[in-house]
Amino acid sequence: MSNRYSDLVHQTFDFPQDGFKVRDNRLFFHDIDILEITKKYGTPLKLTYLPKISDQIQSAKKMFAKAFKQHKYEAEYNYCYCTKSSHFNFVLEEALKNDIHLETSFAFDLEIIKRLYKRKKITKQTKIVSNGYKTKAYTRRLSQMINEGFNVTPILDNKEEFKDYDKMVKTKCNIGIRIAAEEEPQFQFYTSRLGIRSKDIVNFYLAKIKDNDRFDLKMLHFFINTGIKDDAYYWSELNKALDVYCNLRKECETLDSINIGGGFPIRNSLNFTYDYDYMINEIVLQIKNACKRARVPVPHIYTEFGSFTVGESGAAVYSVLDQKLQNDNELWYMIDSSFITTLPDTWGIGQKFIMLPINKWEEEYHRVNLGGLTCDSHDYYNSEANIAQIYLPKISKNEPLFIGFFHTGAYQESLSGYGGIKHCLVPAPKHVLIDRDEDGKITTRLFRKEQTADSMMRILGY
Repeated sequence: MSNRYSDLVHQTFDFPQDGFKVRDNRLFFHDIDILEITKKYGTPLKLTYLPKISDQIQSAKKMFAKAFKQHKYEAEYNYCYCTKSSHFNFVLEEALKNDIHLETSFAFDLEIIKRLYKRKKITKQTKIVSNGYKTKAYTRRLSQMINEGFNVTPILDNKEEFKDYDKMVKTKCNIGIRIAAEEEPQFQFYTSRLGIRSKDIVNFYLAKIKDNDRFDLKMLHFFINTGIKDDAYYWSELNKALDVYCNLRKECETLDSINIGGGFPIRNSLNFTYDYDYMINEIVLQIKNACKRARVPVPHIYTEFGSFTVGESGAAVYSVLDQKLQNDNELWYMIDSSFITTLPDTWGIGQKFIMLPINKWEEEYHRVNLGGLTCDSHDYYNSEANIAQIYLPKISKNEPLFIGFFHTGAYQESLSGYGGIKHCLVPAPKHVLIDRDEDGKITTRLFRKEQTADSMMRILGY
């Protein structure tokens, strides 16, 4: 068996595949020469390939349209982007090119909405679905936006929240209710801390909302933390939510939408398999059948896709600084940044990303562990989603080895913080945006330089 890294990949995976191929001993990501960009900008480096955001949105829209047509589903589909996945302006502006709506989670999100409106990236007709347990600042800002004519639908997380809108909203207002779903069996809690218990929803509507002329209950919101998976837990929770919808619809004629939340998975391995078409078809069919049995109209379907929208657009590139053999079996490659500070999900929840070398594909490979620059013992990466090991090309003094982590575009900056103070004062890497012009030519621009020591010293008061 050949001992070259390229042979290892071809023998282990179906390769090349969508978004990844090798040419001239170097990796191309969506036909982008990552080595060329790496040498131009240096490492550590964050990349965002903007066209992938639109590709994901259009893919979901087409699949839902196909399912609606197949099942003769007579309602609308609405794609919402969850701003919490990545708040960056370049992400929102790319996503909004695709006639979508937005979902917010906290009071400061609404400042993004207002600024997008001032820049004419959205209109007051753009649907804003507002989730989360809401502070007084959040309900106050939501009420102000509703009074100003924005198409905001607050999703009630608890019964007391409604009192704030009843007090502050002066005009006609649409609202929704979030169901407190049951958590997966192995979770530490039985019921989600978010939402209103399903057995209380109908009575709450009848007692507090039905006779209030200013409020129309329009949406029932269903979300589970594990995402949309083809397993007994997901289908059981979806059908419980549909039972609540049908019972509530019989009491509430204004209810016309169900929000099935987010949670479509993204590729975290070259072995990733997921039948998006099947899942969408089955969801649409189950909603239609439940409504048919209950003799209520089918609802408009909303989804809130965050990671699915932006995750596969992101990448992080590092240099291998050196190698250290710590005992007979543990060889370490030390990178020029930190996993804790740049890819916090690898440390916090053991998340795996697609990891591939950028160059040296024709070199011999061996088993390694990857170590970050901080003094924390947990600053490492030593397994992939498909195998409990990492194999990378051998390094030499002739050319440094560059490695890339791909599909990292969701949550990493939100969780680690962008700029600011990092563990061991490891600086935030530079960030480069990649796009295509009207002729399809690749363009790059530096969004942020690497964080400086002076910027940290100012925060620390030195």
